Amino acid sequence: MKITIGFRAVKHEDLDFLLKLRKKSMAKHLARAKIKLTNEQHLERVKDSYYESHIILRERKPIGLLKLGVVSLKGEEKSLHIKQLQILPEYQGQGIGSKILTVVKKRALQLQLPITLNVLLKNPARGLYLRHGFQIEGKNKIEFQMRCPLEVIAA
Repeated sequence: MKITIGFRAVKHEDLDFLLKLRKKSMAKHLARAKIKLTNEQHLERVKDSYYESHIILRERKPIGLLKLGVVSLKGEEKSLHIKQLQILPEYQGQGIGSKILTVVKKRALQLQLPITLNVLLKNPARGLYLRHGFQIEGKNKIEFQMRCPLEVIAA
């Protein structure tokens, strides 16, 4: 079965969907990391860089979120940073994450930038990122810092 996904810019009225999405897609990963967030804290995370958000659509139905931005790393080096990538649990494991990463890689090539992201230590999405050429560059108590170099993206 062919999966067709699309994107649209976030709108103000998406706030409720995005809050529900965050809780459904992140609750068990945050619990494993022993991170407890209030509704307000979840909402704060949703609102952060809100207008850099893109609603992921499958057959025109909202199923996820992709939040991207260009950030400065060490010194003057920049990257295309995946701030958030969330897909409703019922749509996970169907190749949608891979399709989204392919789109992000095309954008990174246009910008001539590597891609970076952070992922919780026990979040199985790390396997998806590793399969797509991301490398672990660092780690703290709660998450890995990952990077996909431009030469891997271009290969």
